Amino acid sequence: MVLTRIARPVLLATLLAGTALSAQTSEAPSAPVDAVDPFIGTSGEGHTFPGAVAPFGMVQLSPDTHVGPARQTYNWAAGYRHEDPVIRGFSHTHFSGAGHSDLGDFLVMPVSGDTVPLEAGDDKTPGFRSHKADEIASAGYYAVTLTDPGVRAEMTAGPRVGVHRYAFPTGKAAHLLLDLRSIIYDYPGKILWSSIRIRPDGTITGSREVRGWATPRRIFFAIRFSAPLTGHRFVSTEKDILYKGFKGPGRGPETLDSLSGRALVAQLDFGTLTKPLEAKVALSGVDEDGAIANLASEPGDFDAIRAKTRTAWNDALGAVKIDAPKAMRTNVYTALYHSLMAPSVWSDADGRWRGPDDQVHAGTGFTMHSTFSLWDTFRAEHPLLTLIQPEAKNADFVNSLVAGQKTSPFGILPVWQFGGKETWTMIGYHAVPVIADACLKGIRGIDCAAALKAMVASADYAPYGGLGDYMKLGYVPIDREPEAASKTVEYAFDDWTIARLARQLGDKATAERFEKRAQYWRNSFDAKTGFLRARKADGSFRTPFDPTAINYGSDYTEGNAWQYSWFMPHDQGGLFRLLGGDAKAIAKLDAMFDYDNSKIDYSHAEDISGLIGQYIHGNEPSHHVAYLYSYAGQPWRTQERLKQIVDSQYKPTPEGLAGNDDLGQMSAWLVFTALGFYPVAPGSNEYVIGRPFVDRADMALSNGQRFTVIADGLSDANRYVGRVTLNGKPLDRGYITDAEIRAGGELRFTMQASPNKTWATGVKAHPFSMTGYGK
Repeated sequence: MVLTRIARPVLLATLLAGTALSAQTSEAPSAPVDAVDPFIGTSGEGHTFPGAVAPFGMVQLSPDTHVGPARQTYNWAAGYRHEDPVIRGFSHTHFSGAGHSDLGDFLVMPVSGDTVPLEAGDDKTPGFRSHKADEIASAGYYAVTLTDPGVRAEMTAGPRVGVHRYAFPTGKAAHLLLDLRSIIYDYPGKILWSSIRIRPDGTITGSREVRGWATPRRIFFAIRFSAPLTGHRFVSTEKDILYKGFKGPGRGPETLDSLSGRALVAQLDFGTLTKPLEAKVALSGVDEDGAIANLASEPGDFDAIRAKTRTAWNDALGAVKIDAPKAMRTNVYTALYHSLMAPSVWSDADGRWRGPDDQVHAGTGFTMHSTFSLWDTFRAEHPLLTLIQPEAKNADFVNSLVAGQKTSPFGILPVWQFGGKETWTMIGYHAVPVIADACLKGIRGIDCAAALKAMVASADYAPYGGLGDYMKLGYVPIDREPEAASKTVEYAFDDWTIARLARQLGDKATAERFEKRAQYWRNSFDAKTGFLRARKADGSFRTPFDPTAINYGSDYTEGNAWQYSWFMPHDQGGLFRLLGGDAKAIAKLDAMFDYDNSKIDYSHAEDISGLIGQYIHGNEPSHHVAYLYSYAGQPWRTQERLKQIVDSQYKPTPEGLAGNDDLGQMSAWLVFTALGFYPVAPGSNEYVIGRPFVDRADMALSNGQRFTVIADGLSDANRYVGRVTLNGKPLDRGYITDAEIRAGGELRFTMQASPNKTWATGVKAHPFSMTGYGK
């Protein structure tokens, strides 16, 4: 959906009025790409960006409104907030929804007239930044009017290129500033080195090496223009230069054809123009020649690239054709859009890529990807991609993870990686469930035996996050490792997925070893209090204990005992027995959702948002919890909680995401939930049935089959599931298998106004649990 900034309030009022009049009247289906609103999540806690990107594209060409000091940039993790009145420029790399800031490589800003400032300025100092108006965004396209220079700016992107188009005022000189100093999450010394030069054919190439969230990474660029340069200045603004060199900062005229340094900015002059100026920019993680080759691999002007990317988005989004009311359709398609941005392409068009060892590796039959936010995306995003993205693309993801392990200096799988480099952010070794889930589902193009070896290598790497103690003691001790309770249960889940794949591959010894480790979650569970707790090395639980306390570096990761006490996705039956049975588990779930937080202050915790009692939808540890009522034989309670979450946590506005989208996980949760099922335990090959939020969804599956979900009678009043059929036959259990979906067919829900308290309530109807159910 293309939305102007001015028209958004009018549109939203109309949208809400329409929803009130006919809460479940589906609109006439338009192209999926036209239902996307990239402004959703660009304010509030979402941390998304509105700019141009192709599906899984290397380039994310988007406006930057703030790139200030490191301690001020959490809310500008994507470089942009919708409410900001000014734009500093347009850079080529951005995270979508991350909880940490970085990237913002190679900022470009148009300037008109005779005076060209080289600094961005701020609220008190004029510079090349500009006020904005008339913003428009759609999948693969962004445009805005920069009112200060009087320039209309447009952006589009392909897999490895971004294309700018600027319409300058008539009769005024046109300039572009290319700022190699600007970067998101800035601090002194972050840019280690940069360079720029003009090639004989007029191509501008360059690079920079930066540190920050990840270990130092290198990124290269190549730019070509639709009009010839009439002049240029390459300037270093670095102070106190100790060594100038022959072409270094401060030596010779600013018209040198090349320059290197730590604080470079280029002024590129084009004279007065009679038509818009286009600048095509390609990136590479390998070298400048790789960037030039990437330029050549995507021919065509702005309109051609935009049309091709629009088609790519429509095809990717069209894997799920949705009939739903306008607001829900916008929410779900935008969620799907956000789920298809990462992992991003990392190898060049010729197949080369730079690894975590900082060496360049040749292509080996797959497209290398990076930007893996695995603590988040193993839960729903990757399982979603296994269903609706081609098998070859899913194989690319898994093969990229395995290649990352092979080239890692530590010999382990990626944890949270971007630009080919590791950040060591978050906990667990969650590449493991991503790989296991794909292999267990039969995704072709993966050497699963080799992948299992990489998984085991990561799980046995003793120096990582208390793993040595975990393997010796059966838990991570809090007096030796922070966030120990969370690490214990997350390691146990990952270990279970290793065991599952080992069983499938016939490796009995590995399966038995990791099945034992998969039960280590019990060693941190305190049956007396009914909560997961951190133990010390001597076996005692740490005191004092407050299940509502949230402090970074404490017993839990971005959460507390209320959220983490449910993280046994592979063994909910075992958990419910420790809680004293189904009735007590239900009571505890209700206590979580209904908790009174009026006397609790979480303002110190950036990641704590979207609270419903102690359920925190704005962060991932809670995401499966609403589905757990079905494990205790009360699926209608799951249906109630899902309605509560969807209504309060997702809206078609810039503030419409309750928490960081985390490279698509928040969004993937909504896509699955809207379809009526969710992968509580990736690796189980089961999806827990909830309730649908769309009238109909036709899915084109990764294996070529088609699967349809229909919700008969769905309305705001008819919020409960009365009956479920699979291919016309009653489905009387609370889950559907991956094999049943991949076989193709139809899942039909009959919705009603009152709960059906007899559907899927028996023990045999419960979803998978490693140790089963009962006493």
